[in-house]
Order: sequence, then C-alpha cells, then structure tokens
Amino acid sequence: MPPSSEKHYQARVVSRHDLSPDLWVIRLERNDGFRFVAGQYATLGEMDSGKLIERAYSIVSSPYESELEIFIELVQQGELTPHLYKRKPGDVVSCRRIAKGRFTLDMKSARTNHLLLATVTGIAPFVSYVRTLNADWKKEQMPGKLQLYVVHGASRSWEFGYREELERVAGEVPWLKYVPTISRPWEDTSWGGEVGRVEDLIRKYSDMWGLQPEKTSAYLCGHPNMIENGRGILQRRGWKKDAMSEEVYFVPAQEAGRH
Repeated sequence: MPPSSEKHYQARVVSRHDLSPDLWVIRLERNDGFRFVAGQYATLGEMDSGKLIERAYSIVSSPYESELEIFIELVQQGELTPHLYKRKPGDVVSCRRIAKGRFTLDMKSARTNHLLLATVTGIAPFVSYVRTLNADWKKEQMPGKLQLYVVHGASRSWEFGYREELERVAGEVPWLKYVPTISRPWEDTSWGGEVGRVEDLIRKYSDMWGLQPEKTSAYLCGHPNMIENGRGILQRRGWKKDAMSEEVYFVPAQEAGRH
C-alpha cells in the first residue's frame, strides 16, 4: 500500500456489489478535497512489485454524492483489475486527489439533445450525468431544456448494472429516454427487450426520437469497435466532428475500460 502523498490519498472501500464473475461496483471514500464534474474520471492504483500501477476509471457518482462509485470489469491479464478484484469493504486503494477528463455534457453549444451510446461499463459517465441532472431537476435548477437519449448495450442483461436505476428515472422525468439492448439473446432467453448491438440501433432510435445532427450532441463510450462503427454511422447521417465526443474503453489485448 503506497503512503498518502500530495498527489494521492488512500480511499477506503465502503461497499462492493458483484453483478457477475467479471463485473462489480465499488464505492470508495471521497477525500474532502476531491472535486469533479459529471463525466470525469478518478485515477486508482495499487502497488505491484514496488511499483504503483494506476488506471483511470469513470466516476458513476454525481458530484453531489459523498462517495465515489466505480463500475469495473475484470480482465484476467490486466495489470490493475485483478488487484482491485480482491478488494473488499474496509480495504484501501490509492486514488489521485485530482479528477480529470473532458467527457462532460456539452453545455456550450446550442444543441439541447444528447444521444448517449454506451457498452457495459461505458454507461458510468452517463449515470453520473443522469444523477446530477436529476438532483438539479428535483430542485428546479435544471440547466436549460436538456433531453438525454441513452442506448446501452451488453452481451447479456445481467451486465447492465444500472438498468433499473435508469429505467426508474426515465419513468419519472420528461428529459430522459433509456433503451438497453443485448447482443447475445441466445444466452439470455428470458430477456424480452431490445436485441442487437448499439451501433445496429443508432438509425432506428435516432429516427424514432427525431434526433437531428444540428440539434444533437452525440457521445460514444465503451468498446472501441462500437465507437468506431457508431462514429461512422453518425457521420453518414450528418453528424460533424465537433458534435461527437468519444471515450474508448480498451479490451483484453490491453485492458477493459481504461484499466
């Protein structure tokens, strides 16, 4: 365990929830000085052979919350996630004191629609958006007339993590639509929802929701193949580079998530 320093603090694991053998959610103590904007990431670390191994993880929590929530995918050959996988409540991990990242909601352009495309753990920054906006909406402090449209893909339904929360919020507020979709329905025969990869559904739902490039900012987060394919589809439908944001979560050859 590395000592606390000017750049790091020791974040205690407050709770842990396992979704599957390789997906879990942890909540960490948040240092009093740790500030972030919805969509940014925390840099977590563990000591390995005398070296601090660090990776960036999108923060699921809203900045209004007192703890940091992180959605993690285990990669057996990864440098960090196998260490984090062993952590249970009461253990500590290293966390940099400063959050970083520019994958935040576009509040500067005139585009009021926001199309959020994610795979598995890529939903993390979008949950932070939703939690933050929902808190503002309840206080009647919603920043403008924003509309969020989420398409979230996974292989099987138990990999979603935040489906119940997002469906609940979407049922309560006028500014959120949420569609979960699975790509391996033959492995999840009880699933009765949408089927197909995220990129397969971009045309269908952008048309259904009436999303026009000049009025819609698009965000792609998660698997690099989804991002590459999704970007191409959006471009062919008229989206310009400045209206699209991307955050790639690398997979097995390197590590899932940014991990």
